[in-house]
Amino acid sequence: MSDNVNSKVQASVWLKPDQLDALRTAVYRCRPDYLQERDDTILTLMYDTGVRVGELVAIDTDHLRDDNSVLYLPAHIQKEYPTDNSPSAARLGLATDTTRTVTSYLSRRWKDTTALFPSRSSERITTEAVRNMVHRVAAEAGVEPFHRDGSRGSPSDVTPHALRHSVAYRMMNTEDGNTLYDVRNRLRHRSIQTTERVYDHIIEV
Repeated sequence: MSDNVNSKVQASVWLKPDQLDALRTAVYRCRPDYLQERDDTILTLMYDTGVRVGELVAIDTDHLRDDNSVLYLPAHIQKEYPTDNSPSAARLGLATDTTRTVTSYLSRRWKDTTALFPSRSSERITTEAVRNMVHRVAAEAGVEPFHRDGSRGSPSDVTPHALRHSVAYRMMNTEDGNTLYDVRNRLRHRSIQTTERVYDHIIEV
């Protein structure tokens, strides 16, 4: 496979944990008061679970289980899951901080909707609105993501999918004992070969 093809399938942009913290802090500087907890929860949930933006906007409040410590993703809202060899739905255990953030957000939401994340004008936020929010917050935070060639990007490079790539970085470099198989299961790839191809190069040695 050529380098050109590799550049298309490998993760090209990701954030480190302190950069995610900077994004979350920036939410409380640049977002409207009533949207701050929602947007903080969006960032936290995406960085913990690696859900795709299309999956995120489809999450309902009843997809949270066990006192908000588990995110249940039915098959119909997942992009590539399940496969013939996997369960019909995914159950993603949430980090303690994520559970706490979600619980706080739900207790003070300004709008009571079936969708976990409503927007100003409708019951459910759109993928474009999530992308726009991430861009605005990244610009406010001045976050410079990491590129596969070792360079640093600009805040405009930070996208919801960059947060998904960041889950793999965090699992492989800042948490003990994880393997590419663990990343594969968290991100719900069809095969371990996909995980290896996309993320093997972001493992620090």
